[in-house]
Amino acid sequence: MRQTILVLNGPNLNLLGEREPAIYGHDTLADVEAMCRAVAEPAGFTLDFRQTNAEHEMVDWVQQGRTGLAGIVINPAAFTYAAYPVLDALKLVDCPVIEVHISNIHRREAEWRSRSIMTQVVTGIISGLGVHGYPLAVQHLIWRIGRGA
Repeated sequence: MRQTILVLNGPNLNLLGEREPAIYGHDTLADVEAMCRAVAEPAGFTLDFRQTNAEHEMVDWVQQGRTGLAGIVINPAAFTYAAYPVLDALKLVDCPVIEVHISNIHRREAEWRSRSIMTQVVTGIISGLGVHGYPLAVQHLIWRIGRGA
C-alpha cells in the first residue's frame, strides 16, 4: 500500500517565482512539486500537493488528513503568524508534521515574521534553505517511516 505525504502551501505561494524573487527565488510552485515528487515517488510514496489562499480551506485539508497519512509538510506562509484555526487543526493530526519556510524567518526585516505559532505543534521546522527545504522535509518523513518512528 502506498503511503501519502500531504504537502500544503499557504497564501501567495501560488505566485512563487514571481513574488519577491530576491527573497523567495525564481522557482515556481510547480518546480517545488516536481522536486518533492522526485523524492517521494521512487520511495513508494504518493504526494498530495496543494496550495490555498483561504484559511478555512487549509483547515479543511488538515482535518481531512488528520489520520492515515505518512506525514504532512506545511509551508503556512502568512498563516504562520496568526492562523489559530490552522494551528488547532494541526494539533489533531496523528502523523509527523514538518513546517517549511523558504526564507529564514528569523532573519526577516520585521520581528513579527520570526514568530511562528505553528512551531509549537510541529515535529520539526526547516527555514532558510530556499525551496530545497521541501524535498528535505519529504525525505525526512520517508526516513522516519523507514525507521518505524
